Amino acid sequence: MSRPEYQSDRHIVYSCKYHIVWYPKRRPVLVNGVEKRLKEILLKIAAEFEATVIELEVMPDHVHLLCEVDPQFGVHWLVRHMKERSSRLLQSEFPWPRSRLSTLWTHAYFLTTGGGAPPAAIKQYIEQQKDV
Repeated sequence: MSRPEYQSDRHIVYSCKYHIVWYPKRRPVLVNGVEKRLKEILLKIAAEFEATVIELEVMPDHVHLLCEVDPQFGVHWLVRHMKERSSRLLQSEFPWPRSRLSTLWTHAYFLTTGGGAPPAAIKQYIEQQKDV
């Protein structure tokens, strides 16, 4: 059995990997260039919050994100910022989602810590979503 890779700062050593899935209010709208721009936005926000993106896939009707976040910061803050800022930026850059939606995302999202599944297995699952 391999040891998980750990992150650390001055006060804590951790290994907190989260699989997060969220959906737009109307589906499917993450197409025609929106998906590429969304990935850019989400990666930038993750870097700002010092979250490690392990895997990211944007489907026409949902987003899969496997990431590691400092537990002192809280994964809910990362998701909140990703959804709020990406909604605002995408609606300002792409006119068709704005005309159909007041906000891009639903309030809900799915979150799991991976339960005992190795991060490599979750990463592979997310990578294969486009093939399904």
